[in-house]
Amino acid sequence: MKIRGSDVLMAAGVLAAVVAGTYARLSYAGPGEGELGPLGLGLITVSCLALAFRRAAPVLVGAVTTGAAVAYYAGHYPGVFAAAPALMAIYTTATLGRRRAAIALAAAFAAVAYGLVALSATNPAPGDGINMLTGWLVAMVVLGDVVRNRRAYLREVERRAAEAERTKEEAALRRAGEERLWIAQELHDTLTHTISVMNVQSSVALQLIDHDPERARQAMAVVKEAGGEAMHELRSTLGVLRTDSGGPGAGLARLPRLVARTEGAGHPVASAVVGDPYELPADIDRALYRIVQEAFTNVLRHAGAASIDLTTEYHPGMVVVRVEDDGSGGDGTRPPHGMGLIGMRERAVAAGGALHAGPRPEGGFAVRAELPVAGRA
Repeated sequence: MKIRGSDVLMAAGVLAAVVAGTYARLSYAGPGEGELGPLGLGLITVSCLALAFRRAAPVLVGAVTTGAAVAYYAGHYPGVFAAAPALMAIYTTATLGRRRAAIALAAAFAAVAYGLVALSATNPAPGDGINMLTGWLVAMVVLGDVVRNRRAYLREVERRAAEAERTKEEAALRRAGEERLWIAQELHDTLTHTISVMNVQSSVALQLIDHDPERARQAMAVVKEAGGEAMHELRSTLGVLRTDSGGPGAGLARLPRLVARTEGAGHPVASAVVGDPYELPADIDRALYRIVQEAFTNVLRHAGAASIDLTTEYHPGMVVVRVEDDGSGGDGTRPPHGMGLIGMRERAVAAGGALHAGPRPEGGFAVRAELPVAGRA
């Protein structure tokens, strides 16, 4: 049974106050009061010191203090202070959620006390302290229940605040993870495509530098342009991190530059647009461009000397892009589950769409992305 130091100090303080008040005759219990003898003092001492256990064993302490108070008044000892420990024990029992036990203790105390009054040889005077006992008992039960409800309310408020803080931290961590993923995808799509173009063109320049310097110069110009484009996109990405804007300005409007750079790397591109183009939301526009860019990168890296067919289809409520090549994608040499394909699929799913990629029956590889466009149905 665990006892709190604060309860021990309170019990000692109550004992000192009750004994001092009783000896000083600061209260009046009614006619027939006698002197405070050793038994009465012992009852007060037991009752007060029992309060040290009021939170560890509230019902037991309530029974002890109530019994001691009843015995005290049955012995016609002076003052009403002897009821204070019982009132405090009943209050504590109510605050700890033992409402029925608190009501039972209060009712038992009141019944016995008024039984003693009824059996008394003298009628109680209007000013007798014992007449106010019922009011004090009711007040202790009600006040204890109110305090219990208040404490429960405060605990719930604190729990909800802690839950809200925890949820806020989890949301912040989730947003940070999503931002890291977005940055990784942007850097992957930008750098892999640019590096692939630069690698192809630098290889061409090395092969032609001796016997065809003009074509080697053109290849190096493409390398320079690709490097400049990569720097521009990296600055845009870093700008997003600094300003928290919606993202770099990558979209289908930049497809002609992407096509020109891919053709400069030796891969002819046939572009077609089906349907009437309309303005796309920024996130859909950017996702479509990145998917096409990554599909072109896969051709540069894995398809050999391949030509590309790029088709953009505008349907009501949906835009579809198809990138097909006639390279070596259907013979098992192209990785079917590389990070590029995973990134393209993640972009499509994040935009609410779907992506299909795989070898073509007639040879080569095909990528098809379908992204919904809200408000265009």
